[in-house]
Amino acid sequence: MLAAGLLLFAAGAAARTEYGVDYTVQFLPKAGQAQVSIAITPGEGSARELRLAMPADRYTQVTGDGQVERRGDTVTWTPLRDKTSRLRYRYRIDHQRRDGGYDARITDDWAIVRGDDLVPSARVRASKGADSKVRLRFVLPKGWTNVDTPFLRARDGKSFVVVNADRSFDRPVGWIIAGAVGTRREILGDTEISVAGPKGDVIRRNDMLAFFNNLVPEFKRAFGDLPPKLLIVSAGDPMWRGGLSGPRSLFLHADRPLISENGTSTLTHELTHVITRIRGADGDDWIAEGLAEFYSIELLRRADLLSDARADKAQEWMARHGRGIKTLSGDRSHGPRTARAVQLFRELDAEVRARSKGRRSLDDVVRALIPLREVSREDLREQVQKLTGAPSAVLATPLLD
Repeated sequence: MLAAGLLLFAAGAAARTEYGVDYTVQFLPKAGQAQVSIAITPGEGSARELRLAMPADRYTQVTGDGQVERRGDTVTWTPLRDKTSRLRYRYRIDHQRRDGGYDARITDDWAIVRGDDLVPSARVRASKGADSKVRLRFVLPKGWTNVDTPFLRARDGKSFVVVNADRSFDRPVGWIIAGAVGTRREILGDTEISVAGPKGDVIRRNDMLAFFNNLVPEFKRAFGDLPPKLLIVSAGDPMWRGGLSGPRSLFLHADRPLISENGTSTLTHELTHVITRIRGADGDDWIAEGLAEFYSIELLRRADLLSDARADKAQEWMARHGRGIKTLSGDRSHGPRTARAVQLFRELDAEVRARSKGRRSLDDVVRALIPLREVSREDLREQVQKLTGAPSAVLATPLLD
């Protein structure tokens, strides 16, 4: 049996073949753009066709080796079969939200942008069993001295190793910051924490790292292993005055307090999104937002960053703020609806602990939900029942009718 198992393992390993992908990003401050190149080098495996979502108002001057065809907002690229092929294009970086704040910005001195946008999503047709081996490189303007991403640096110190275990074709998703940027780093356990922001902006880099010294162990105890690197990008106006999560990274406006007056924490809320990666199914955004806000209080309490009394006051504020909510259903959860969801999760945590005589908690429910990524109320009910052996009374609420 052992020999047969080894043969199966060897056959599976042999079936996986690689091809190289090199992303090169050159920032062009005067043009407000980035020049991006995607180079694909065939190996034992190959990528034969890519269909990229590239809206024409943001992705321009698209050219490449092999065949390149644009139809509306979709670009289809067929690389050459036998040698390195490159797709080249420009991406317009600046993007304002409805309230006027930027969630992507390039100036003469720095750029903050999501890698998800620099390299758009793609449907890839590749040879059977093929997997990408990916590097990310940057060409910086004169005077720009630093760049950081959610990925660890390669041994050469000049490029980043892009790895996404969920996909065979890896993209450099998550926040990216480059330019005249100040960065503080710390290794906490097995995770590198990097806090970066433009020089001249008042960024509380050391305050955040001190915050993480207490907080990171609690995240690990609650949810399991953390990513090898977490990047926190911060900047002042005219960037959006809030927090935005991304894969292995988040953006936090420089003026946001680490702990708000009501006892919650935007930083901890967004970090919960980053680490769990849970999102609500249609109509169930309250699950992701409610969990993130619940743990923004609970993990601060566990880390002794909030006293028990202060955490209780934060929960009381949530109860008052959400008392008028009659339903949690909706595609967007915020404000009172999220506050009401926090109370539901507090009740659910108490129910799980009582039924399991203290052996289980909401943490165990979340761990069971993490592999699902997109979570519905039915998924939540199912996992609670599996853990406790009975349907949840808390989740039988009219709020979920």
